Amino acid sequence: MKAEPIPAGVTPPTEACATCSVYRAANLKKLGVNMEQWDYMIALAGNPNTGKSTVFNALTGLRQHTGNWPGKTVTRAEGGFAYADKRYKIVDLPGTYSLLSTSPDEEIARDFILFGQPDVTVVVADASRLERNLNLVLQVLEITDRAVLCLNLMDEARRHGAVVDDRQLARDLGVPVVPTSARSGEGLPELLKVISDVAAGRVVCRPHRLTDEPPAIRHALNELVTKIRQMHPELPNARWVAMRLLGGDENLAEALRRGEIGGAAVNRPSNPAVA
Repeated sequence: MKAEPIPAGVTPPTEACATCSVYRAANLKKLGVNMEQWDYMIALAGNPNTGKSTVFNALTGLRQHTGNWPGKTVTRAEGGFAYADKRYKIVDLPGTYSLLSTSPDEEIARDFILFGQPDVTVVVADASRLERNLNLVLQVLEITDRAVLCLNLMDEARRHGAVVDDRQLARDLGVPVVPTSARSGEGLPELLKVISDVAAGRVVCRPHRLTDEPPAIRHALNELVTKIRQMHPELPNARWVAMRLLGGDENLAEALRRGEIGGAAVNRPSNPAVA
């Protein structure tokens, strides 16, 4: 199944977009990812035991390798695939239940999505235990507006008599939802097409996000968001960062103090392969 060509008349990237691309390229390099031979970067996130590795293996085949994350003992798997004349690098993030950075796995997943700014973040969820998986899904949607929900293990869900209305779920979440059973290959062609469409901008996500905050922190939150945007205009979601800082996230606070969040933009290496 081939994706449609990008429509003619697409507005060329603005200078701000170019700055964001340079920032992202520098951060990806810092995270140990080389994009020189690839068109798009895909992150694969999900709870443990959702079949995430099976999805990764089905998409990449033998075009994969493993190593460690820079400065960590946590294993990282990355691979690639081609679709509709484009090359996709895919990074399998550690399986986590949240992105609150209470463990090295959570910190790695959070930092990659927030600072690496993947073209698409595919969240793999267990369709037979969907409720417990939605916590991570909603946290990912707070960080990025380029996401796809891979509703995996649909065969298990059917075996247990569970029925999931994927169309209604997509409307509620504001991102594409693709039912799959990666072990048998069910839904993988549809998943590839949706990844391609979101990466190329043919599908624009409007993710569900929490918009209400306690009145007691509203003023402080707005002030902090303004300061973060002034200091780091390249960040995709200053409000999420501000909420984490107000929640006492010491890892993020330390990164701000050391200048690591915006510091990658200073050395601006040339990398025209990053879209």
